[in-house]
Amino acid sequence: MNWKIITWFVGISLLLVATLMAVSGIIACFTPGDESRIPLLFSAFLTGIVGFYPVIFVRKGHHNLSFREGNTIVVGAWTLACLFGMLPFLFYGREFTLINALFESVSGFTTTGASILNNIEGLPNGLQFWRISTAWVGGVGIVTLFSMITQGADKSTLSGAEISNVARSSFAVGQTNSFANRMLITYIALTLVTFIALKLTGMGWFDAITNAMSACSTCGFCTRNTSIAFYANPAAEVVLTFAMLAAGLHFGILFLALLRGRPKYFLKSETIKVFLSLVVLAIAVVTADLLIGGHYPSFGSALRDAAFQVASISTTTGFATQDTTLWPPLSMAVLIICSLICGCSGSTSGGIKIDRAILAAKGIRQKVALTVSPNAVHYVRVDGSLRADEQVSDAYGYIFCYLLIVVVFAAVNIAFGLDFTTGVTASVACIGNVGPGFGEVGSMANYAAFPVVLKATGMLEMLIGRLEIFPILYLFRSMRTI
Repeated sequence: MNWKIITWFVGISLLLVATLMAVSGIIACFTPGDESRIPLLFSAFLTGIVGFYPVIFVRKGHHNLSFREGNTIVVGAWTLACLFGMLPFLFYGREFTLINALFESVSGFTTTGASILNNIEGLPNGLQFWRISTAWVGGVGIVTLFSMITQGADKSTLSGAEISNVARSSFAVGQTNSFANRMLITYIALTLVTFIALKLTGMGWFDAITNAMSACSTCGFCTRNTSIAFYANPAAEVVLTFAMLAAGLHFGILFLALLRGRPKYFLKSETIKVFLSLVVLAIAVVTADLLIGGHYPSFGSALRDAAFQVASISTTTGFATQDTTLWPPLSMAVLIICSLICGCSGSTSGGIKIDRAILAAKGIRQKVALTVSPNAVHYVRVDGSLRADEQVSDAYGYIFCYLLIVVVFAAVNIAFGLDFTTGVTASVACIGNVGPGFGEVGSMANYAAFPVVLKATGMLEMLIGRLEIFPILYLFRSMRTI
């Protein structure tokens, strides 16, 4: 591999991180009494120096990136962004020990939204904005964002290494690089629309922009200790529900349907229709369960919280309006299933993705049909397109690896002292980049009490989930063959 070009691109990613730190530092400078201005600006300076070095002193040349090099850039950029992203937290101090600062940084960049903070409202505005900025950049993808400055084969290789095959195969129009452009445009537009809508509900400027960034990145970081429940604002909850669901849909299809005025792509998408149908079904089941169990006095109040929480968990956002650990077992089970499958590929959502679930289900149906009628011809077709056997096998493989990782890390959590419910749901929440689980990591709780070793394994699981498992495995294989 060409380590010079790898270093050059990773340097670019650090410059992006440094720029966002500087913006957060400027916000701190304009906020009276904000104690995070020096930690943010000093962190931006250090990160910028490290990022500038390869950009200035390493010759990039005209070498076309190979897949191995692109994959190494993706994993390296994400890892270093998380490491340098912890500096503002670490320099600020208070609750941010070394492991806590790194945990908050990894949780932000991977859009997990799992926090170690007991007093979020105690953070100054500059650090609050930096915390949410890590999530917003992580939502669209660090490498996808800085790959906008590149052209041709390099741009395609970088985007292809970060954007999964299932996301690109779900978008039949255009090449990988054009999909990356459209994803970014849709992401920015969705964030702006959500911000304006939240402001119209009466939310303050700072809360409106940070909650819009968090919702569209499906992270769930909030500037309030009790998350969205703090506002007690039904209109804002409706806006955020639609924003979260939109962020859980395929951005390429959203671009064509909404920004290009071609709603037929939205209406024709089997994946989107299945996802939204399952969300509606989950909302109906949870609403009925809450009413039957006597947890809510009226249908309207049960529907309000059920719709918000199902949308939040099924898109891996993690915002909360209620403490779901107090809900009946059936509602909790539905939310756990939602946090496993989650949204569509090509979105900011984590989890297995509904696309893979559909491919696997249709692949199983094909196997059964072939067993019954061996001489018949059966195809797997999704969104009107034939899917190769390799794509179906990839879905099987990914789901198997995903569930295996959930089981292994759940066992580690339980071995280090967590109860069964907390250990299992924390593993599901970390690999799916969901954030909240149940037990000690419920929707109104956090990960502050976790021992250091479990915070470390949780961070590893978050990165594996955000990079969708295989880039990490590819990197290990690449290192073995060097």
